[in-house]
Amino acid sequence: MEASYDETTPLLVPEAQHGDAAPQQEQHVKKTPLPKLQVSALVLAHMGEPMTAYCIFPFVNQLVSELDITGGDEKKVGYYVGMIESIFFVTQALFVFHWGRVSDHVGRKPVLMIGLFGLVIAMLSFGLSKTFLGIVVSRSICGLLNGNAGVIKSMMGEITDSTNMAQGFAFIPVAWSMGSTIAPWIGGQLSKPHERWPTLFSHPFWSYYPYFLPCALSAAYCAFACAYVSVALKETVKRRSRSSSSPETASSDADEPPPLREALTRPVVLSIAVYASLGAIDIAFMALFPLFCATPIALGGLGLGPPQIGAFLGALGVCDGLFQGLVFSRAVDRLGVRGVLALSLCMFVPMYALFPVASAVARAYGVGPGVWAIMFAQLALTCVMDMSYGAVFMVIRSAVPNNRALGTVNGVAQFVAAVMRAIAPVATTSLFAASLEYNLLGGYFVYVVCVTASVGVALTPRLLRASGMWFTQ
Repeated sequence: MEASYDETTPLLVPEAQHGDAAPQQEQHVKKTPLPKLQVSALVLAHMGEPMTAYCIFPFVNQLVSELDITGGDEKKVGYYVGMIESIFFVTQALFVFHWGRVSDHVGRKPVLMIGLFGLVIAMLSFGLSKTFLGIVVSRSICGLLNGNAGVIKSMMGEITDSTNMAQGFAFIPVAWSMGSTIAPWIGGQLSKPHERWPTLFSHPFWSYYPYFLPCALSAAYCAFACAYVSVALKETVKRRSRSSSSPETASSDADEPPPLREALTRPVVLSIAVYASLGAIDIAFMALFPLFCATPIALGGLGLGPPQIGAFLGALGVCDGLFQGLVFSRAVDRLGVRGVLALSLCMFVPMYALFPVASAVARAYGVGPGVWAIMFAQLALTCVMDMSYGAVFMVIRSAVPNNRALGTVNGVAQFVAAVMRAIAPVATTSLFAASLEYNLLGGYFVYVVCVTASVGVALTPRLLRASGMWFTQ
C-alpha cells in the first residue's frame, strides 16, 4: 500500500502552530505501511554511490604513491588524494541540479537508471586508468552522470506520509551504511589480487591493473541495481496528458513544476544551508580518516595498510547501518526532529578531537589497545552523528511547498552540498599535508581547524529556529 499525500501541504508543521503537544498526539496515529518493493529499489539504487566512492578509499593513497606524481615524498600524497576525492563532487555540482529538474519533468526512474549506468562506466574506467589524468576523468564521469541522491530523496518523500516519513528516511543512511560496509572491504581485500592469490590471478593483466578487480565488482553491483530499478520501481511523477483539450487539461498547468524562484522559499534555503554544512564536515572527516590511518606513525598517523583500513571502514558501515535501522525512527518519536538533529550534529566535535589523541597514543605506545579503543569511540560517535542525515532530509522534505518541486529542491540541495563536498576533501587533506610539511602546531593544525568548523556546524540548526521553522515531529 503506497502512502497518500497532499501535493501542496508540508508533511511536518512548525512548532509555533502546534506546540510541544504535537509529538504526543502523533503517537496515537496509526502508521501507514511502507511500500516495500519501492523502498527496496531505492535502497539498492542509493547503495551505488557509497559502493563506488568508498571502494577506492583503502587503496587510493597507495595508488597515488605508485603513480610517481609525488616524487616519492609521502607528505605530498594528501594533495593528490584530495583532488581525486573532490573531482566527483565538482562535476556533480555542475550537473546535479539539472538532473533534479529533469526528473520533475520526465520522471524519477529514467534519471536513476542513467545515474547507475554512469557509475558502471566510471568504475570500469577508474580500474583501467594508469595515469592521474585518467583517474580524474573517470571520477568526473561518475559525477557528471549521477544525480541519484537528490532523486532518491524526492521519491522517498513522495511514497511516504507524516506517519511513516521517519521510518522511510531511516533507510537512506542505512543504504549508505550498507554500501560503505561492503565497498571498503572490496577495496581493501581485493586490491592487488596477483600478490594475495598468485595462483588464481596469475595473468599479467592483474599485475598491470592491480586495482581493477574491486572497481569491477563495484561496477557489477551498479549494473545489478540498474536492472532491479528498471523492473521493480514504479514512477512517482505524473506526466501531463497532451491528448485532451478539455478544461481539466487546460487547468493542468498546476501539475507542472513551479519556477525555481517560487520553490526556493526561505525555509527551503535555510534547510539546504544546514544540509550543505553537514555534507562538508562529514566528507572532510571521511577523507581525513583513511589518510590519517595510512600516514606513518612518525608523521602523526597510524601506519595502517589497505586491508586494515578497509576492515575498520567496513565495521563502521555495519554498526552504522544497524544503528540507523534500529534507533533513528524511535529517536525521532522520542526526541523529535529538533532533538535528533541538534544531538547528532554535536558529535563532530569529539570525532575530530580524537585524531590527535590517537596520534599521541600511537607515538607513545604503538598501535595497540589504546589506539583501537579511540578508533572505536570514533565509530560510536559517527553512528550517532549519521542520524543527522535522516533528520535534515525530513526538514527539507517538509519545507518544500509543493511536491512537484521536490526534484528541483533536492537538486539544488545536492548542488550546494556537492560544491561543499568538492571543496572540503581537498581543503582538509591539503591542510593535513601542509600541517605535516610545515610542522604547523606540531602537525596538528588541521585538527584545530576541523574542531572549530565542527562547532560552527553544530550551531547551524539555530538558523531554522530563528526563522520560526522548528519542527516538533
